[in-house]
Amino acid sequence: MEEQAFLDQHVFKGLKKLKDGFKEEEVPFFSASDFAILLERAEYFGISIYSIEPWFEGAIYDVMTHENLKKKATDARWYTKAFQTFESRQAGMTYSARMKVSPKLLARKSIQ
Repeated sequence: MEEQAFLDQHVFKGLKKLKDGFKEEEVPFFSASDFAILLERAEYFGISIYSIEPWFEGAIYDVMTHENLKKKATDARWYTKAFQTFESRQAGMTYSARMKVSPKLLARKSIQ
């Protein structure tokens, strides 16, 4: 299975991708509530999240990476903490994440 197909079927399913005129059309953005679900699913599947970019009023607000917090990209503690930090600073943001699905996960025959 291709990475984008996996993300669409298992991670982004039922979530509303937002397109508010951001430059990178291929990068999906989500509301805070949908992004929280995305992070839960990423943790469940062991997906690597390398960075989180919150946007506010059409402009990038900040960026946080797993390297900033000295954690592995698959460690849910870093992206959970980053998301909570951003949410406590500013309400009403949209979020995107740079992530990667491992080839081992993509090669599985049955995924639930």
